[in-house]
Amino acid sequence: MRTKELIEGAAEHLRTSASVKAVYGEPITTDGKTVIPVAKVAYGFGAGSGSGTHTKKGPNGKAPVQGEGEGAGGGVAAKPVGVVEITEEGTKFVQFGAPKKLAIMALVGTGIGIAFGWFLGRKTSKS
Repeated sequence: MRTKELIEGAAEHLRTSASVKAVYGEPITTDGKTVIPVAKVAYGFGAGSGSGTHTKKGPNGKAPVQGEGEGAGGGVAAKPVGVVEITEEGTKFVQFGAPKKLAIMALVGTGIGIAFGWFLGRKTSKS
C-alpha cells in the first residue's frame, strides 16, 4: 500500500467517525430532565515514506542494501467537558471542573496579592 493510499484511508476514517455523536452522547431522560453528555474530541494522524539505497554494503559485503519504508498512524482522544441539561425551566450547560479551576485561580490570586503586599511593605519600611 502506498503512502497516499494510507493517508486517504486515514482521512476517510476520520470523516466517517467525526460526527455529532462523537461530541454529544446519547440523551438520558429521567424525572422530567434530559441530560446530554458533551466531550471534547481531538483527532490526529500522520504518515511517512522513504526510498533510495543505503550507501553501505549489504550483509554479504557485495551489494548495497535497497532502502524503502512507509508508515501511517493516528489517534483520537475524548475528554468529558460537561452536560447539557434540559428541563421545563430552560436549557443550560453544566461544565465539569469549573469550581476546581475557580479555586485554583483564587489561590494563585491570593498568593500574588500576598507577595505584592509583602514587597510593597518592605519597600515602604526602608524609606
